[in-house]
Amino acid sequence: MPTSLYSLIEMSFPADRSKVAIEVPDRARGRVSWTFAELAGATARAASLFAGLGLRHGDRVAVQAEKSPEALIAYLACLRGGFVFLPMNTAYRTDEVDYLVGNAEPALIICDPAREAETHEIAARHGTAHVLTLDAEGFGSFSEAAAKVRDALPVADCASSDLAAILYTSGTTGKPKGAMLSHGNLAANGIALRDSWRFTEEDVLLHALPIFHAHGLFVACHCALLSGARMIWLSKFDRAEVLRQLPRASTFMGVPTFYTRLLAGEDFNARLVAHMRLFTSGSAPLLAETFEEFRSRTGLAILERYGMTETGMNTSNPYDGERRAGTVGFPLPGVEVRVMGEDGRELPRGEIGGLEVRGPNVFSGYWRMPEKTAEEFAEGGWFRTGDVAMIDADGYVHLVGRAKDLIISGGYNVYPKEIETLIDEMPEVDESAIVGVPHKDFGEAGVAVVVLREGSALDEAALIARLKEKIANYKVPKHAFFVESLPRNTMGKVQKNLLRDRYRDACA
Repeated sequence: MPTSLYSLIEMSFPADRSKVAIEVPDRARGRVSWTFAELAGATARAASLFAGLGLRHGDRVAVQAEKSPEALIAYLACLRGGFVFLPMNTAYRTDEVDYLVGNAEPALIICDPAREAETHEIAARHGTAHVLTLDAEGFGSFSEAAAKVRDALPVADCASSDLAAILYTSGTTGKPKGAMLSHGNLAANGIALRDSWRFTEEDVLLHALPIFHAHGLFVACHCALLSGARMIWLSKFDRAEVLRQLPRASTFMGVPTFYTRLLAGEDFNARLVAHMRLFTSGSAPLLAETFEEFRSRTGLAILERYGMTETGMNTSNPYDGERRAGTVGFPLPGVEVRVMGEDGRELPRGEIGGLEVRGPNVFSGYWRMPEKTAEEFAEGGWFRTGDVAMIDADGYVHLVGRAKDLIISGGYNVYPKEIETLIDEMPEVDESAIVGVPHKDFGEAGVAVVVLREGSALDEAALIARLKEKIANYKVPKHAFFVESLPRNTMGKVQKNLLRDRYRDACA
C-alpha cells in the first residue's frame, strides 16, 4: 500500500474515470461537475503550479476560501506535491488569520478575492511570498494560473510520517495550536471509516458541510475519495436544497443542527429517505431526543461517532448492530480507548474518568509547541483528549463532559479562554467567564458572564458588537450577563458549573 495519501486516493478511483466525482447543483456560475479523470488532471496542474512558485516539500499552503471543488483541488494538490495544507475558517477575522499565518509561516496563501488586500498585508508582515485568490464559484487567480499549466508534477514520494495538514484548534491558553496530521494519520482514519461505514463506488454522498473543518474535509471527502463514490456538493446547508437532493443520494453526513432543522418540517419523512442507507452525525453531541425523533419519523437510526481535530475519528456506533442514543459507539479498527482516574490508573467499565486514545490516527503533536505536545501525551503514546467519559458494560463509549470547558456550537469548537481574554481587555471589564448552555438549534452556545470595573458602563449589545469585530461569529456569545462577582471555590477558581446551571435556560 502506498504511503502517500494522494497515491492511495487516486488508486481508489473507479476503473472508469469518466464517472462523475463531484457535482455542484446549487452553483449559479462556473463549472458544475468533475469526472475522476478531470479531478486528477486539475490536481496535477495545481500541484505543478505550486512547485512552479518555488514551493518545496513540507512548505505550508494556507487556504481561506469559500467551499468549492477548486478548494478541494488545492488540498489534493498539496497531498500530491508533498506540501502541507492549512485550512482556515472562512469566518476568521483579520487578527485570527494574522496569528495563524505568523505561526505557520506558509509559502502561499489562497484567499477570497474580497480579502485580497488585507491578505497581502498579512503576507508581507510575515514573509509569505505568494497570495492567490479563489471565490465560491471557482474563479480567481489560483484557477486562472492552474488552467495555464501544461505539465503534471509527479506524485511526491511522501513517507507515512510526512506532514499532510496542520489544523488549528484553540486551547485553554487562548492561543490556537496547530495539530500536525501526517499522510499516515489521515490514510489510516479514512480507510477505517470507509470500511466501517461500507462506502463503495456505488454510493452518492450529499455533502453539505464546510471543508475548512475536519468533518467536511477529512471524514466526508476521504470516505468518498477512498471508495470512488460520487459527491453532490452544496455550498452550505440549505434545508430546501438538501430536501431536493436527498432522493439522488445514498449517504449524508451532518452536525446535530442539520438534523434538528430537517425535522422542523413535516416534509422530511420516511418516504423521502426510504432509499438512504446511512446518516451520520458528529462534531457535537446529538441529543437523545433528536435521535429518537429522527428514528420515529424515518425508521432510520442516525449513526453517531466521536473524533477530534488531533485524532480524526476515534469511535463509531456500529453499521450493523444497535446504534445507541447518547453514545458514540466502539473504537474504530486500530484505535484503542481507555478511561483513566486522577491517580493515573485505568478505570474499570462503568466508571467515569479522563478519556485517552491511541492508534495510527493520532497526530504527532502541535506545531512548534514541544512542551504542549509532551503535556498532552501519556506514556505509551496515549493522547489525553480532555474529554470525560465512561465505557459501559457492553463496550459503548459515553461522553460525559469536557474537562477543558470546550463549547461545541453548531459543530464548531469554541474555547472560552480565547473569548474571555478579549473581553477582559475591554477597559470597562474587570473579569469575565464564558460558559456553554443548551441551544436547540446549535446544540450548545456560549454566554458571557461579566464583572465591570467600578464606575464603568457597558451593555450586552456593545460588548457583542466589539467581539464581532475581532472573532468569527460562531465564537461570539449569544448573550452577556453582568454580575457583581463570579462564584469561586476555596482555591479561587471560577465555578463554571454554577454559572452553567444559573444560565442554563438563557438560550432556550
